[in-house]
Amino acid sequence: MKKIYFVLIALAITFSGCKKYFDINTDPATPQNPESKTLTPPLFAQMERGVQFDARYLGGLIQYFGGAVNVGEQHGWLPISDAMGEIWRTNYYGLGANLNLIISGSEAKQEWNYVGMAQALKAWGWQITTDYHGDIILKQAYEPNRFVFDYDPQSDVYAEVVRLANESIKNFSRTDGAGTVAKLAGPDLVYQGDAAKWIKFNYGLLARNGNNLVNKSTYDPAKVIEYCDKSLASNADNFIVPNNGALSADANFFGPLRQNMGSYRQTRIIVGLLDGSYFTGTPGLVVDPRRDNMITASPDGVFRGTSPYSGDPGTVAAKNQIANLWGVYAGANPGAGFGKYIFKDKAGFPIMTSTEIQFIKAEAALRSNNPTLAYTAFLKGISESIDFVSSQGVAITPAAKTAYLTSASVPQSAAALTLRDVMLQKYLALYGYGFVETWSDLRKYNYITGDAKGNNPYVNVYFFPTSFYADNAGKPAQRYRPRYNSEYIWNVAALKKIGADKIDYHTVPMWFAQP
Repeated sequence: MKKIYFVLIALAITFSGCKKYFDINTDPATPQNPESKTLTPPLFAQMERGVQFDARYLGGLIQYFGGAVNVGEQHGWLPISDAMGEIWRTNYYGLGANLNLIISGSEAKQEWNYVGMAQALKAWGWQITTDYHGDIILKQAYEPNRFVFDYDPQSDVYAEVVRLANESIKNFSRTDGAGTVAKLAGPDLVYQGDAAKWIKFNYGLLARNGNNLVNKSTYDPAKVIEYCDKSLASNADNFIVPNNGALSADANFFGPLRQNMGSYRQTRIIVGLLDGSYFTGTPGLVVDPRRDNMITASPDGVFRGTSPYSGDPGTVAAKNQIANLWGVYAGANPGAGFGKYIFKDKAGFPIMTSTEIQFIKAEAALRSNNPTLAYTAFLKGISESIDFVSSQGVAITPAAKTAYLTSASVPQSAAALTLRDVMLQKYLALYGYGFVETWSDLRKYNYITGDAKGNNPYVNVYFFPTSFYADNAGKPAQRYRPRYNSEYIWNVAALKKIGADKIDYHTVPMWFAQP
């Protein structure tokens, strides 16, 4: 598979007429004081890159993708490899020091919106990295002249996310200083300097953070609902990283131009959700209006999907009758500009959507015994998901949307709404982009076992392969290992302290999933 390489823009360095040509304290090839506006645009590409690279494996684990492509579908890992380590790289390398430079430089200039943006992206990086890896390096991460880094518990990282998000909100709320909207608008490829939307994004991070703690005594559904009410309110608030799609270098990693996903196929779970099987018990009784935009029928018109790792149906010929993510067969490349849904060359990649926020709110409301509030958020989540999917392909008519919302696949009263309805609709809505968030949901409910209070929304949904990876000892994956190149080569002593040298470390449950 091709890899994406992003090059940070170099600043031109102007020398005065009296400056000595040779200066042992200055490297003329390296900018000494890069401006925040120059550092900002590549950050968004780094966020997309980290999630999409690792989604090749995680997508199979959570059964968004199938086709027996790699060990992800077996909940496995690849020893002596950086595979599954791209989110780690994004957090510490792609974002890390660049965000620190933006914060220090912008604080000196009193550009508080730049400071707030960097803090928001830091909070996002810590949250997704700990939700993906568990214990990570936090306190010592950017200490100079250090070559060995100790790991911090996930609880500390969760607290730091809360601190950073709240600091970001404060900075975006400031009216003093020199941080104008105009200064941030150009470099900010997502929100064009709109402080109100950045504040909503921060509240979305706080909602994710708090909603993962359902197994903890400190879980506060009322606070989660408050965060949701202050977060993304519609699809206009979605955090989506744009892609030009003109060349391989600026195209969506998931699109056909980059040729990365030709062997990845739609799964039986996705097909079953879209044909109503999991909601009505009868395949085809209610066809979701999102179906034709999101997945593809076989040449005979039947919608088929693979099962975990097995690549069902069994024969290669039969397997090749299941469409890949671009909507074609047998790994064929439809060519630049084609593909479907968010697997197109020019499709933007969602980092957070209002749909996700509504389902978080619905889950929290159900857990606080407020089914009426939960039902309102649940319906809004489905509605906004349909609208988003409609914007990515053939338009879904209002009549089709209404027909689905009033069908047997959707509970028709607050009293009939269950946690299973909420979590399966959320799983479906986040298909193709909410990889780590969906995995967090699966793990906090222990896949098909249930949470600490006995809630079990995923029962009878077939997430597991016919056999787990050999190192798993029959257990599902709970985390991915730290990045091989930086940790297992240079930081082994610290890894041993947290047990990451063990072959089954990736099956150790997360802190957030434990009572």
